[in-house]
Amino acid sequence: MTLETNHGVNVVTGEGNTRVLLGCTHQRGLVYMVPAEKSWVCTEEMLPGHALAGFLGELTARGDPDVEEMMQRWGIYFRQMPLDESQG
Repeated sequence: MTLETNHGVNVVTGEGNTRVLLGCTHQRGLVYMVPAEKSWVCTEEMLPGHALAGFLGELTARGDPDVEEMMQRWGIYFRQMPLDESQG
């Protein structure tokens, strides 16, 4: 198991899943990422970034005003970035 800590975001990798512990003294939460239908293209090591970027991309693409308002209230913005051609 590996634990990386940075600015209230702790990434814990284990066998078959990755957990991201989020929080500070005011909020706490845990996000699990496991292999799924849309993550088969990535290595286990890259799955958390792939899953979160894909999820946020799909979520923001919906253009749901309620989601947009909620993200703005929390100061969260997401923009998909171009892929690095060398990593194809």
